[in-house]
Amino acid sequence: MKAQPPASHFIDGEYVEDIAGAAFDSIYPATGEVIARLHAATPAIVDKAIASAKRAQGQWAAMSPTARGRILKRAADIMRERNRELSELETLDTGKPIQETIVADPTSGADAFEFFGGVAAAALNGDYIPLGGDFAFTKRVPLGVCVGIGAWNYPQQIACWKGAPALIAGNAMVFKPSENTPLGALKIAEILFEAGLPKGLYNVIQGDRTTGPLLVNHKDVAKVSLTGSVETGRKVAGAAASSLKHVTMELGGKSPLIVFDDADLESAIGGAMLGNFYSTGQVCSNGTRVFVQKGIKDKFLSRLKERTEKIIIGDPMVEETQLGPMVSRAQLDKVFAYIEKGKAEGATLLTGGGIPNDVSTEGTYIQPTVFADVTDEMTIAREEIFGPVMCVLDFDSEDDVIARANGTEFGLSAGVFTSDLTRAHRVVDRLEAGTLWINTYNLAPVEVPFGGSKQSGFGRENSLAALNHYTELKSVYVAMSPVQSPY
Repeated sequence: MKAQPPASHFIDGEYVEDIAGAAFDSIYPATGEVIARLHAATPAIVDKAIASAKRAQGQWAAMSPTARGRILKRAADIMRERNRELSELETLDTGKPIQETIVADPTSGADAFEFFGGVAAAALNGDYIPLGGDFAFTKRVPLGVCVGIGAWNYPQQIACWKGAPALIAGNAMVFKPSENTPLGALKIAEILFEAGLPKGLYNVIQGDRTTGPLLVNHKDVAKVSLTGSVETGRKVAGAAASSLKHVTMELGGKSPLIVFDDADLESAIGGAMLGNFYSTGQVCSNGTRVFVQKGIKDKFLSRLKERTEKIIIGDPMVEETQLGPMVSRAQLDKVFAYIEKGKAEGATLLTGGGIPNDVSTEGTYIQPTVFADVTDEMTIAREEIFGPVMCVLDFDSEDDVIARANGTEFGLSAGVFTSDLTRAHRVVDRLEAGTLWINTYNLAPVEVPFGGSKQSGFGRENSLAALNHYTELKSVYVAMSPVQSPY
């Protein structure tokens, strides 16, 4: 099973290679098979990509938003036509089941191109400000060359979520995918070029943690958008701040999901499972601290265990498979270490915690895992695990659970399940998070802003709000009479 691209990088409308860059392998997580070998970007490749983007950006910015939008909408159409092919590549890249990638990955990327391609003509308008005889107006102008740094859990989606608002606003983008999932972004670049995007406006370069600083510190970069861990975000934001670059940070979380005793039990359990096991738990917004009111705790845990143990684990290319492997051996080892820590600190292992039967021993598989009787001070309740490990905590009162839910440095997401909508709105107003759900979890349509607060980042992906982070306001004062000067 091979997925070798023509070369490692896509710059100025074509594939480019530089074998002087460190070689690294792309591994299919289900089997451990090497499916591609690529080279990290050298400083020369980084300079080439940014120079190409800078050269193309001015002419692109001079086009009308409507003309730019036509190209993005064509790219969306191509992605939908090739959804199966792109989904299979995403499964090879990440190990996520094909039943998931075919509905959640390339399709959400296509949604981003379609949405931003359709709204920009109106959304990029400025304001008219009457000042008596004089007046002023504002206009939104592009920033220039933007850098996108992606995570490995949604490589195609992230490439589009960052690329679509950047491009429609008149910017150019240089995108660096994670070295764990290097393949999907190259296909996105191909499709944009095929759809009519001028050369140089969307370049993809490969690399690791040594490549990011070359991009972030480059003098011709105006904006950096990162999806990654809090630790990485602090480093990138700090580096960008030294040269006052615009920054968007979409970082990690340890999000609370609160289940009150009047919630629809099956729906709440389904939401908790989606918020912990989808994408093998590798979702930044996951509700990994599930607070269950004591009155329904036993029923909740009994039914949760029953449903969790029915999850189908196996070959991600088989459409019946519901849970695939972790993205890498390193991530698998990290998750198993957290499971051992949870047991050592006294949490009750309700189900899972080991390697599934009947899967490839070379793959990075893990059982979906649930801990009960978790307390707030336990490591598994405080640190982001980024794997299919659910921590169930119990609570008595609304005030108690809100204080505990907010007792974290993170603030990405939160959710509440209750049949009392007055309480639901009251609770979400008090929860310290940027993205919240009532009686559902982890839905992220492109029309809705997505992002966090506190240490989970700043800025927003998606919706019209994203355009604010890829443009800046220019204010123009227009005098309608001669200058009255005392000099």
